[in-house]
Amino acid sequence: MYTGIQHLHSGIAYLALLALVVVIIYMLIGSLSNREFTEKDRKIALIAFILSHIQLLVGLILYFLSPLGMEMLQSGSAMSDPAARLIALEHPLMNIIAIVLISIGYIRAKKPGASRARFRSIYMMYAIGLVLILSRIPWSAWLA
Repeated sequence: MYTGIQHLHSGIAYLALLALVVVIIYMLIGSLSNREFTEKDRKIALIAFILSHIQLLVGLILYFLSPLGMEMLQSGSAMSDPAARLIALEHPLMNIIAIVLISIGYIRAKKPGASRARFRSIYMMYAIGLVLILSRIPWSAWLA
């Protein structure tokens, strides 16, 4: 079960990262072209929103099932080892913060207002979230 959830977490990560990049570019183009923010634009942003939240949920399940997560944090050994600290603390914490920022961007864009501000809300918050996610991916474990 643990291995299956690990593979699911890695697979959804590709989809979520791709969706975030596509939505950021799409919203940036929408903002620069001064077009109206439509229901279609909101639904496109919703795809990346949902995928990132599913990724977070699967990651949290994996964290509590994993021998690497809570156990390393409770033993105190994680803080002295940079790789262990990344997996036990930095990766989950930074990704939770990133998902909160993505959520803020999406929620702000749902409120009525100027189209350009709605586009900007999504592409800026999603981009900050994407940078935070990319900064804390355990690349050595992911690409292995």
